[in-house]
Amino acid sequence: MYPSKNKIYIRHMVSMRCKLFVADVLEMLSIPYLAINLGEVILARKLAKQESEKLNLELKRRGLELMDKKKSILIEKIKTVVIEMVHYSDDPPKVNFSDYLSEKIKLNYAYLANLFSETEGITIEHFIILHKIERVKELIIYDELNLSEIAWKMHYSSAAHLSSQFKKVTGLTPTYFKSLKNKRRKLLEDV
Repeated sequence: MYPSKNKIYIRHMVSMRCKLFVADVLEMLSIPYLAINLGEVILARKLAKQESEKLNLELKRRGLELMDKKKSILIEKIKTVVIEMVHYSDDPPKVNFSDYLSEKIKLNYAYLANLFSETEGITIEHFIILHKIERVKELIIYDELNLSEIAWKMHYSSAAHLSSQFKKVTGLTPTYFKSLKNKRRKLLEDV
């Protein structure tokens, strides 16, 4: 277990590419670290104020940013749990998502949901749907699975349910999206 006082939180750190950027910045600034996870870094020691300022400047140049406000950190943790679940996990949580999120973050789901909605202007459920649709776009572009297989992989009840939600979010059917020459996907940071 690592000391929590040496943990820093980074806004918009939502992909493996972001983790590489952060590792590069830390090495460039000679800041030793123990682990880099989505949204957070566990440092080998506490940062001096000047180091923290330099780190934040370098992160901002890459579209990332140190966070210090507790509510902002909590929002990023929620986003990280959703992103890890949707984009980087093949197995769905064994319990419903609200219980899963509460267990991961160690706070009441109603509190998390209200805070997220107030801060982000959308519900956690809608945020999950947006990410699921981006993941579906990615799977369509890969062209390795048919729509029924994608629906099963993404835990939709049917291909029809997936198609309906896809059209509601994107304005396109999955079939039409697949036929487009320039398929539009968003970066995870922009979802």
